[in-house]
Amino acid sequence: MTKLAAEAWEKLQELDDETQNYLARKVLDEIESERKWDELFAKSQDVLEEMGRKALAEHLAGKTVPLDPDKL
Repeated sequence: MTKLAAEAWEKLQELDDETQNYLARKVLDEIESERKWDELFAKSQDVLEEMGRKALAEHLAGKTVPLDPDKL
C-alpha cells in the first residue's frame, strides 16, 4: 500500500460509519468504472486502428478540411 493510501485509510477509520460507507462505495465504484473502461478500450483496439487508418487515408487523399472552431 502506498503512503498516501495508508494515510487515507487511517483518516477514513476516524469517520463515522455512514461516511466511511459512502466514501468506500465511491472508491469501489470508481475502481469498477476504470476496470470497465480498460476492458472496453482493450476490446476496441482493432476498431480504433482501422478508423485511424481510414482517417489518415482520407486526409492524405485531400478529403479533409481544417477544423474551424468558429464554425462549430
